[in-house]
Amino acid sequence: MKPHNIALLPAAGVGSRFGANIPKQYARLLNKPVLQHTIDLFAANPRISQIAVVVSPNDEWFDDCIALPPQAAVYRVGGNSRAESIANGLTYLLHHKMIDETDTVLVHDAARCCLPQTALNRLLDALEQDHENRGAILAIPVADTLKRQTPNAPHIAHTVSREYLWQAQTPQAFQAALLHHALQQADWTQITDDASAIELLGIQPILVEGDSRNIKLTRPDDARLAAYFLQNPDN
Repeated sequence: MKPHNIALLPAAGVGSRFGANIPKQYARLLNKPVLQHTIDLFAANPRISQIAVVVSPNDEWFDDCIALPPQAAVYRVGGNSRAESIANGLTYLLHHKMIDETDTVLVHDAARCCLPQTALNRLLDALEQDHENRGAILAIPVADTLKRQTPNAPHIAHTVSREYLWQAQTPQAFQAALLHHALQQADWTQITDDASAIELLGIQPILVEGDSRNIKLTRPDDARLAAYFLQNPDN
């Protein structure tokens, strides 16, 4: 049987830098919560079998804000960090046999609500050709000149070559059993994304070109740009 594609959305964070009085995933954007936009973009892709949303056990907003499509469910097993939420969600799904170990899990930031379908499909295409089960992530080549700062002051220490440098995005997609194993082995305080946990196993995931519109809402000004992208989708 062909493995299924499972979208896993960690949504247990607070998002304090966004400046809202509620977690940023529940902030309204074009009359819908950010998280609703994110769920809907995966629900619109027929290649996604399930959508698993992981929220905090103490979440006060989900039930009142979010309308789940038929292929989605919420799991109140979120942790204190993104990595812990993903690990807890995967453990729950595998333990309760809601997904298979061979299924592909696409971990996507809840606050990246502008992911174009074209980019998502490029990732899914690459995964179908990944016969070594290395997994794949969306990323974009670094375009700007990079400067390294001196340790004790905001001065330029030197210019960093951008050759072969990519800026990671999400989704980041791996076989369920592999990602679960990688997260169980990793120090959650030391990994910055899902791929970094996989890399610690000596595996080199595939880089798939993402999209500059696939922004992550972090600061208040990001909302205006996200609203523009949502009003001008590339489907």
